[in-house]
Amino acid sequence: MSNDLHIYRSKQGIISYLPILILAIVMAINIYTGKYLSGIIATAVISIVVLPMLLNTKYTITGDGKLYVRCGWIVNIEMDIQSIRKLEDTRSVLSSPALSLNRIEIFYNKFDSVMVSPKNKAEFVTELQRIKPSIEYRVSNKG
Repeated sequence: MSNDLHIYRSKQGIISYLPILILAIVMAINIYTGKYLSGIIATAVISIVVLPMLLNTKYTITGDGKLYVRCGWIVNIEMDIQSIRKLEDTRSVLSSPALSLNRIEIFYNKFDSVMVSPKNKAEFVTELQRIKPSIEYRVSNKG
């Protein structure tokens, strides 16, 4: 196969900005109450967890038929595209490497699944189906 890389960044929805809002509130409360050190520590801890997820959530389709799902330093999934059984639109709020609620659940292997939220959902699905045409895609009828 070719050496083509298709990188899809995660679409960012309101849920991706929630940690930043929480961070700002924690900082404001700690500054207001004079607890500067605890404010700095809380900000650092939250930033170490949240910023890599916001800046580095992506889905990479490689020319050798692999899909890599990465979300900061917390999630790093590699799957063979041939193991994908179906794709299904979802708005699930369950934790996943997706920064938007406009998600696709990928069902792969026998019992595995992961939710992603690529910015260009149609192109992402088309590329997966180009590599494995038998992948079923269930589009949500909900707005």
